Amino acid sequence: MTPEDETDALLDALGRGEMPDSGDPAARLLAVLLDDVDQRRSSVSMTPST
Repeated sequence: MTPEDETDALLDALGRGEMPDSGDPAARLLAVLLDDVDQRRSSVSMTPST
């Protein structure tokens, strides 16, 4: 597997919401940031307040 293929596989897994089984600190950081964004998105109301 080429490095590009590995990167694509990692990003695909993160996009599906899966935590990568990786010792790579950057991959873990991306997973945590994605989770944080998802949590913030779910807590924001999509209807405007009046």
